[in-house]
Amino acid sequence: MGVQFFELNLGFSHIKFVILQNGFNPQVMKKDNTSTPSRFTRYVSSRVERLRALWLYCSEGVWNDTRRTWKVNTIKTINLSVKSFLNSDLQNRASALTYNTLLAIVPALALLFAIGRGFGFQNLLQSQLFTFFPSQENALRAALGFVDHYLAQASQGVFVGVGLVFLLWTMISLMGNIESAFNTVWGVRSDRTMTRKVIDYTAILFMLPILMVCSSGISLLMSTAIVDNPHFSLFSPAVKVVLDCVPFVLTWLSFTGMYMLFPNTKVKFRNALYCGIFAGTAFQILQYLFVSGQLYVSKYNAIYGSFAFLPLLLIWLQLVWIITLAGAVLCYSSQNIFQFSFNGNINNISLDYKRKVAIVIMTIIVKRFEQQSPPLTLPDFAALYHMPSRLVTELISEMSEAGLVSIVYSETDKDQHAYQPAMDINKISVGLVLDRLNKLGTTEFIPNFKTEFAPVIKVVADAVKDIIDKESEILLMNLPVNIDGTPTKIK
Repeated sequence: MGVQFFELNLGFSHIKFVILQNGFNPQVMKKDNTSTPSRFTRYVSSRVERLRALWLYCSEGVWNDTRRTWKVNTIKTINLSVKSFLNSDLQNRASALTYNTLLAIVPALALLFAIGRGFGFQNLLQSQLFTFFPSQENALRAALGFVDHYLAQASQGVFVGVGLVFLLWTMISLMGNIESAFNTVWGVRSDRTMTRKVIDYTAILFMLPILMVCSSGISLLMSTAIVDNPHFSLFSPAVKVVLDCVPFVLTWLSFTGMYMLFPNTKVKFRNALYCGIFAGTAFQILQYLFVSGQLYVSKYNAIYGSFAFLPLLLIWLQLVWIITLAGAVLCYSSQNIFQFSFNGNINNISLDYKRKVAIVIMTIIVKRFEQQSPPLTLPDFAALYHMPSRLVTELISEMSEAGLVSIVYSETDKDQHAYQPAMDINKISVGLVLDRLNKLGTTEFIPNFKTEFAPVIKVVADAVKDIIDKESEILLMNLPVNIDGTPTKIK
């Protein structure tokens, strides 16, 4: 069996491998002078194996790397983003949102222009829409035709009352579907309450036209006051560059606000901003491609006639929602990469090792409470003790359900949950923790199981009881544990 050796330096790790015919295993490298392949063969083989090792590290091995360097974090973020995008069925969700958006276009524009008419800037809103969505000019003209007909009924009282409620409900329903899609990406199981949805979404709807007019006013002010003013001719080129960048900045801020406001969980501004810039730039590129590509799709006019804009609109909406959801996945991944450390190991964790980790976590919580130290949050456990957040989350959830820990707010971050003992620490023993965790969950649901296998069940129950009784004398507060941990510095 042929053996080859090589040394791999990935920048963030230095690995030595022994290559066998049936695979490779990390070992101590030894020199082998028995075979003398050609120089070119050795070079190609080493490059292939380096690529293979890099792929294995990036796809699986990175989750066992507890370092928090920016290189490792970047690989984890990309890894998790790709997996989440493929596993979250985002294509179907983007299609569903495309359908919902198509139904809500006319009601949304009607509500937008109703507010605009109230303030007297409906013409400005129309020009802003054509500026923001240059690739959908035909679709917007068709939709605005329906909107004008819709609003024309306002003088007859149709738009008031039931019509306004219908418009608001359509938009709230669309935003609710967007929130559900974002919550799915973030793994949030509960949406906002209906009362909160109505309040939050209505506020967004009424603020949107005002923000559009303000952005237009700022651009107009800079254009007339500086670009066209001879006294500021020196600054005109710079201002023109700034004005050209305004659509990008507004798009970035729009996506950033969407990623922060729609998920029913706390999203960090930094993560939302980075992903907003990514999605906003992709959106502007899509706009450019559609504006340029429409010159080459004249054949649609011969097939669809006056409805030629419709298939292009559907394709555009689908791609926009895919970009939006991809940005949401990236935002989730960048904020939660440590939730998935040792992911493969956690899926196959043994019951014995799981109980050991649970006892350690409970001991840390008890000792910190005894010494009046601030309670820890989930990120604290990951940073101080190198524990995967996903495993800590599962175990603390079980201990909370078993009445062993209670949830409080962190002293350093009021939006973060921290954990402390839920009972007298003088009564919390190893045996008590094991007993409560063993009894957690559903039991006695198999018909005739208890009577048919009574002798076996008795032996198991007696053995478990003896172990728990023996361990009940050991209090967690008396166990030696370093409550300060070994913090990992981010490089």
